[in-house]
Amino acid sequence: MNMTRWLSALPRFLALLPQMASCYYTMKNQMRRTPLKTAVLCAAVLLPCSLICSCLYAVLRTDINIILLPLFVLFFFLYCRTVTASLPKCLAIYIGVCAVQSFPAQFAYSFDAFLHPESGAANLSVEAAFFQLGLTCLVAAVFAWPAYQYFFRIVDRVDSPRIWYATVALSSVFLIFNVVSVPQSYSTLHTGRMFFLFLLLEGCLLAILTSIYLLFFWATSVILEHAELKERTQLLEIQSRQYWALQEHMRQTARLRHDFRHSIRLLSALAAEEDLAGVRTHLAEYERSLAEYTPAVFCANAALNALFGYYYEMAVSAGVDTDWRIELPDPLTVSELDLAGLFGNLLENGIKGCQTLPEGERRFSLTTELRQGDSLYIVSTNTFDGHVCKRKGGYYSIRHDGHGIGLKSIAAVAEKYGGSVRFSHSDAEFFVDVVMKV
Repeated sequence: MNMTRWLSALPRFLALLPQMASCYYTMKNQMRRTPLKTAVLCAAVLLPCSLICSCLYAVLRTDINIILLPLFVLFFFLYCRTVTASLPKCLAIYIGVCAVQSFPAQFAYSFDAFLHPESGAANLSVEAAFFQLGLTCLVAAVFAWPAYQYFFRIVDRVDSPRIWYATVALSSVFLIFNVVSVPQSYSTLHTGRMFFLFLLLEGCLLAILTSIYLLFFWATSVILEHAELKERTQLLEIQSRQYWALQEHMRQTARLRHDFRHSIRLLSALAAEEDLAGVRTHLAEYERSLAEYTPAVFCANAALNALFGYYYEMAVSAGVDTDWRIELPDPLTVSELDLAGLFGNLLENGIKGCQTLPEGERRFSLTTELRQGDSLYIVSTNTFDGHVCKRKGGYYSIRHDGHGIGLKSIAAVAEKYGGSVRFSHSDAEFFVDVVMKV
């Protein structure tokens, strides 16, 4: 085995370590295991593979890309197995990291061409290989802080496969360009000003790719902020309706309190006549009058109580028989907006499902319960006509093309707080079971 050839290949395979680490920067809330366990697992796979592949490269004297390509595929499947993110997200992050890390390889070829003008990319020197490893680590370190601090929010909140596949296509353009533009013979770089132009082109392309990623982050952040403001506006509108309902309750109960003295006189007269049936009748009528103007109280949080009250009125108007038992932490230990989105989608979907049936068959039960101090269990069951669109990827909307956005939003909130959701159905009922940390 040619030791020089082996030594020149080993750093190039070891460069996969910082490259794989970069893939996890934006996945800190999507990891199946702790960062330490994930790092140990990846190192346990990557280090032996790097040693074995370096030996194969030295013995077989083949093109290194023939060995690298299967490794990239293998590591992608390892990456997908260690995170909970969807396939489009994983693919976008993985290809994006590969595109960025293809630039250190190009600069390493330039460095090698400077040291060994008569050589070529197929015979990368040991010095250039270690130069590539160091540059790869440097690029991974530079991108670490912004990716870990900011880009993870995009991964957590953007669920549209189209957006992620678009970034895959964009990153692939830069990756493929760098693969096909590898200088097979360094003599071409020493023709005229090609060496300078090659470095300038690669530097500009790296700057352009970085700028595109920053623009993508900025645009997506603006869209997410707009969506969050829209949700807050809707929640404030619901609270406003609840406020006016409370105002009306105060006016009506004030009238009842004002008229209460007349009821006392009537009750006294009935009692004097020992008319117990009349007393009972009058008290029952008074209780009914009072109940009509008493808004339901579901939880201590004003915003969420307004949300439940809004959908409760909607359910009553639609003739839905409701059985809601709500238990939430007080004070809330998770985002009020996230819970509003989860319950809003849950209640809206449940009521719409009930409306597919004639009145008298519409039933909707919802139970939320705190268990073990920090786990919130949510069980929702509603009747519906039995028509669903279910495929391998889950439930799809029957009102429009694509996934049911409400169901995906419920799942996203549950996953954000380390929980899970299960959707199921029978011929007449639809079930949603959610568990999440609070």
